[in-house]
Amino acid sequence: MYGKRGPAFWCLAAFFALFVLFLYGPTLTILVLSFQGPSGGLTFPMNGVSVHWFRNLFEKQMVGDFAGAFQRSMILGGAVMLVTVVASFSAGLAFRTRFRGSGILFYLAIASLIVPSILVSLGIGLLFRVLGWDPAWYSSAFGAHLTWTLPFGLLIMFAVFNRFDRRYEEAARDLGASPWQTLRHVVIPILLPSLIGVGLFGFTLSYDEFSRSLYTSGSFNTLPLEIYGMTTNVTTPVLYALGTVTTAVSFLVIGVALASVVWLRRRRERHGSDAGRAA
Repeated sequence: MYGKRGPAFWCLAAFFALFVLFLYGPTLTILVLSFQGPSGGLTFPMNGVSVHWFRNLFEKQMVGDFAGAFQRSMILGGAVMLVTVVASFSAGLAFRTRFRGSGILFYLAIASLIVPSILVSLGIGLLFRVLGWDPAWYSSAFGAHLTWTLPFGLLIMFAVFNRFDRRYEEAARDLGASPWQTLRHVVIPILLPSLIGVGLFGFTLSYDEFSRSLYTSGSFNTLPLEIYGMTTNVTTPVLYALGTVTTAVSFLVIGVALASVVWLRRRRERHGSDAGRAA
């Protein structure tokens, strides 16, 4: 059926293998070097194997604040995720019907995607200083991150609502459900996997955002800024240990989101089969 694979297939396979190696090679290198021995350095060959630098990561450092930066990025990412989900879902509902100025509002909402991130960060930082406010990770950086996550959330929800079958809502209203009951018991459960995806997208974009945090985080760095600052000061594999831990957290968040989507899908299928048997 598939026949003999020709040279084109093997060329594409080799290109894809090189792409995967280029994509994940640096991460794997950091992972391996983070397990250097106590006297290990920043390059190969490795000098022993241990978890020394992971223990050192959670001790008091001469330079940098790992724990504080990590905590700030997690809190900021969680807040951005929540606002992105709520605002994107609300906007998706509002834009289901056209209203005066909807086109202008839409283009204004996504305009920040075409503006260089560093200019957005600089502009927000300058605006806060002109107003006499001190930029901080929980205020100006929060707003700067939303200019990055909200447009993506809006575009995703617009695409989701374009495929949404309104007959589900009509059936709920025919059965006597109020608009709020229809939204709570029909619309949100159906769109919940998509909302989880928007939340995951918002969290990851905020968690590793560097440019829009550069001039807006104030006196306390977020994790990407902390890592960047420490590349010129830290000369031990503790920096690699930090990279490994943060990468593991990212994969953990992705895994939880994917597991939630799978669980919701199976739960929906199980309820559908139960309802079919009951009928």
